[in-house]
Amino acid sequence: MIYFDQAASSFPKPPEVGKAMIHALNEVGANPGRGGHKLAKEAADIVVETRERAARIFGCSDPRHALFFANATAALNQAIKGLSWSEGDHVIATTFEHNSIRRPLEYIKKQFGVHVTYLPWNQDESSFIQEVKQSINENATLIVMTHASNVTGEVIPIEQTALIAEQYHIPVLVDASQTAGHIPINMREMNIDMLAFPGHKGLLGPQGTGMLLVNGEFEINPLMHGGTGSFSELPDQPSQWPEKLESGTLNTPGIAGMNAALVCYENRNHENVPRETMLTQTLLKGLKQLDGVSCYGSDQQKLRMPMVAFNVLDIPSQEIAMVLDSHYDIAVRAGLHCSPLSHKTLSTTDQGVVRASLSMYNTEEEVEQFLQAVQEITESYKLL
Repeated sequence: MIYFDQAASSFPKPPEVGKAMIHALNEVGANPGRGGHKLAKEAADIVVETRERAARIFGCSDPRHALFFANATAALNQAIKGLSWSEGDHVIATTFEHNSIRRPLEYIKKQFGVHVTYLPWNQDESSFIQEVKQSINENATLIVMTHASNVTGEVIPIEQTALIAEQYHIPVLVDASQTAGHIPINMREMNIDMLAFPGHKGLLGPQGTGMLLVNGEFEINPLMHGGTGSFSELPDQPSQWPEKLESGTLNTPGIAGMNAALVCYENRNHENVPRETMLTQTLLKGLKQLDGVSCYGSDQQKLRMPMVAFNVLDIPSQEIAMVLDSHYDIAVRAGLHCSPLSHKTLSTTDQGVVRASLSMYNTEEEVEQFLQAVQEITESYKLL
């Protein structure tokens, strides 16, 4: 199979990832922070090492503020719902938000009377930054934005947005689900206060892993309460980080795999132009040359994540994906991609889009086969 659904979950993984997970499962096995014996200590060492590595890679000042969650969705929910909200507070987001941001925002909107502004993205950084400035008022409490669209791959100007937010002392939460592992992110240098990302996408780690990194002393209320392995004598949730926001047994095998994935990322991070970026440019250029194929998002000269959104004539995107799967053994994702506001912006709500997304393990030959398949499908539909 040609796997072009990397933006949903990367496949395959570096061999080091599976090896680390099997070691943690079969050779360690113990519960980190829940015992003084050597296996519990080894499990705890895996967790601590991964915190420190993630903090170093992404510029988080305190590894204790590098928190583990089951996925980026859980991390974003903790960051958004864990803040203290009052009626009239104002949040600024974009129309490209995944439901992992939009739904928590709609929740606090209804629950607390928070106002939410979704800024449209029109591929013009200057006008977007101007919209951010104009949206800030005296009640602005949080700016939360996806770093890149999970539909088109377009990158939002987070650094410029964060500079404005800093001037007004507004915290910034960034969803790096599509950028972590693809482009460098440094929270300190980019003035990002909170960063959420999954382990299983661009970082090439295992599913069931995600992190929330927090710079600074933010008052975040835990969504979960329970055992933390330490401070057991307290009736209330500990105030210390990371225990404050991490209750229950951590996914040690998953964290071990994530640590291995982060090591691999560090080793390849010296590349100026990632392999998948060049392949995506070839794919986008080829699709744009096909009569009857419409592409969405910025062109190949602009920074974008390794994905391409397109449609074939007026055929439902799900139908095109089904043909690619059943007749060509090619995996893509079609539909609304859990981001309905994006499709409203793109005017593709009824049709959805087909999304082809790549990783470093995809090849030029696969791109050529994919383009040939789309061309054949397009020509076939033209004859109907």
